[in-house]
Amino acid sequence: MPFGPLHYLPLSAPFFAILVGVLAVLWVLLEVGTLGYAYMRIGLSPRGAMLILLASLIGSYFNIPLAELPEQQVLSGQLIDFFGMQYVVPIVSSWPGTVIAVNVGGAVIPVAVSVYLYVRHRLWVQAPIAVVCVAALSHWLAHPVAGLGIAVPVFVPALVTAVVALILSRWDAPPLAYIAGSCGTLVGADLLNLDRLQGLGAPVASIGGAGTFDGIFLTGVLAVVIASLTSPERRQ
Repeated sequence: MPFGPLHYLPLSAPFFAILVGVLAVLWVLLEVGTLGYAYMRIGLSPRGAMLILLASLIGSYFNIPLAELPEQQVLSGQLIDFFGMQYVVPIVSSWPGTVIAVNVGGAVIPVAVSVYLYVRHRLWVQAPIAVVCVAALSHWLAHPVAGLGIAVPVFVPALVTAVVALILSRWDAPPLAYIAGSCGTLVGADLLNLDRLQGLGAPVASIGGAGTFDGIFLTGVLAVVIASLTSPERRQ
C-alpha cells in the first residue's frame, strides 16, 4: 500500500487556516492570562494545553492504517462540502479500496489526554455517562458522505458537551467536558458508523480525521472554555 495518500490535511487550506487562527487567538489569551484559569481547571498548564492543541493540528496530517475495505471505485482529489465545512479527499491512483485509519491529531492525542484526565480526576462514573450522552448525539447527527466517510456538524456537539458536563459534575466540568467531547464524538460519529463506510467510495476513512477532526478539535476547545467559565472553582 502506498502510504503517501494516507497523510494529508483533513480540511481544505482556508478552513484549516481558520483552526490555526483559533489556536493563535488562544495562545494570545493564554499569554495574557484570560484563559489560563480555564485550562488550569482542566488539569493542564497553559503551555501544556497549547502544546496539546498544536500537536493535534500537526497530527491531523498523519493517519495510521488499520484495515482495508474493498471498493469497486473510489473518489480522488476532491473537496467535499458538508455543513459549512470543506473536507479534502486525497489524490490516489491504483488504490485497493477504502483504507480504515486512525488520525493522530483527531484520535490518538485526544484519547491519550482523556485517559490522563480520567485517571487524574477519578471520573470513574461521570465520564462514561457523559461519553455515552455525547456519543448518542454524535451518532444521531452523523452522516455518511460519499468520498469522505462519516461527517458530523461542528458546533452542536460542543454546546451539548458543556451542558452534559455541568449537569453531571459542576466541580469537574472542565475535564469532563474534554473527555466527553473528544471520546464521545469519536465513538458516536466514527466507531459506531464503521458499518456504513462500505460503498461510499472514500479512499481513506480516518477515525478522528476528515469529517470529524474539526468537530473534535473545536469541541475540545469550546466545551472546556464554556464549562470552565460557568462552573465554580473547587475549594481547597
